[in-house]
Amino acid sequence: MLPAAAPTTASAQAYQCRAPQVRSVPQVAPDGPRRSLPVTGYTLALSWSPEFCKPRAGQRAHAAQCSGTTGSFGLVVHGLWPESGQRWPQWCTPEAPLTPADIRGAMCMMPSERLIARQWAKHGSCMVSNPAAYLKITRILWASLRIPDYRRIAYEKDLTAGRIRAAFADANPGIPPGAIGVKLNPRGWLEELRLCYAKTFRPGRCSPARFGAKDSAPAQIWRGL
Repeated sequence: MLPAAAPTTASAQAYQCRAPQVRSVPQVAPDGPRRSLPVTGYTLALSWSPEFCKPRAGQRAHAAQCSGTTGSFGLVVHGLWPESGQRWPQWCTPEAPLTPADIRGAMCMMPSERLIARQWAKHGSCMVSNPAAYLKITRILWASLRIPDYRRIAYEKDLTAGRIRAAFADANPGIPPGAIGVKLNPRGWLEELRLCYAKTFRPGRCSPARFGAKDSAPAQIWRGL
């Protein structure tokens, strides 16, 4: 069963987001083989937008997320990924096409047309029969979350991955720290949170690969300019 939306939702992370017009669906090419596998769980990956945009602010391909013209973002959805044990389903054959309307409706949650197209084609097509259902499930999970003020937490001295993880668990009592992955880049800056779910969409313990940085790992959070 999917969780109900929390009163204060993650959509507040899309500060003053204005979804742009979308006139076409980007074409994406598979980067690996088709794998149709039984789904045993899910990962909801949340990207820390200030870190992603730091080297991309002037790039046209990332204008919706990084230029500031459509809004300012904190955490955004990278994707909802089905899992299958030590592997994952990918690039299944979709039964329905993604439409510009589907993309526009998701842009304040996933502010990249190409990202939405890719996540549906690579991951969503192995979960459900149509993109509207995939984006609806993703939106329900996203809207159920309360997001800590990571820009404030970034000022804390001796910040660690464990503090980043604990802040999210404290804001979301139904999600234990073991279900919260923290991905740091090689220099120790926050890149993503990865929330692990069982097949029932209840939070479940992350695998070591999804859990990422140990609690003791030093961390930094880029606040943006």
